[in-house]
Amino acid sequence: MTVHATAVVHPKAVLADGVEIGPYTVIGENVTIEAGTTIASHVVVEGRTNIGEDCTVSPFVSIGTSPQHLCYQGEDTLVTIGRNNTIREFVTVNRATEFGGGVTTIGDNNLLMAYVHIAHDCLLGNHIVMANAATLAGHISIGDHSVIGGLVGIHQYVRIGRFAMVGGCSALGQDVPPFTRAAGGYRAHLIGLNTLGLSRNGFSSETIQSLKAAYSTLFHSGLKQVESIQMLQGVAQNIPEVLELIQFIKGTKRGVCRSGSLKMNTGDERVEELTASR
Repeated sequence: MTVHATAVVHPKAVLADGVEIGPYTVIGENVTIEAGTTIASHVVVEGRTNIGEDCTVSPFVSIGTSPQHLCYQGEDTLVTIGRNNTIREFVTVNRATEFGGGVTTIGDNNLLMAYVHIAHDCLLGNHIVMANAATLAGHISIGDHSVIGGLVGIHQYVRIGRFAMVGGCSALGQDVPPFTRAAGGYRAHLIGLNTLGLSRNGFSSETIQSLKAAYSTLFHSGLKQVESIQMLQGVAQNIPEVLELIQFIKGTKRGVCRSGSLKMNTGDERVEELTASR
């Protein structure tokens, strides 16, 4: 364990072997940091926060500060961050609210680029990329292997399914189903299946074709949602990914983004699908 002489680490904080704490960083009383994690300079980690193994936290990051919620009254809530995460400059992660579940969670192997904001009670899975200045309101869930483009804003309680992609500069007010892409200015809409992402992650051509057919039935057939789901029920029993897509849509509380053209909401420019780069 290496702690810079200018860092302020509470004596009750738990730092495992191999942890490095940089200059002018502040580590609070109820913080636990697992082996191999590096915390750079000018970082603040407070509240009841657990950071897993082999994470890299860049300068000026803030983790575990109180939620930005008017009803929060200082309850003892938690931030938990898994292993092998890269958290870049000026990222902010707020701890949860008691009425929202009590835990803000970030899984394993995620990349949070500069200025990302993770609000209270959010639940992030694994292998997620969030590009610069993507921001989450409270109570949002993001599934494994999703990509969130730069300058994206997501409304509270929205769900993003597994292997979904959200294009840069989009605003989301409704759920994005797994395996799909969404983009489009003030209110994003679906623009098709995330076929490239699925192919890169080893999905078979048969599964991708089945998902394409299901997507077409759900969003392009002109049927009511309940009717299109009924049509797909038989197919879904044999294809887990189609079943996952259907179950996600059936479980929505805010509604699901609808399918639209590749046009911006306020003009004729094509939406640029921004893939976050390292």
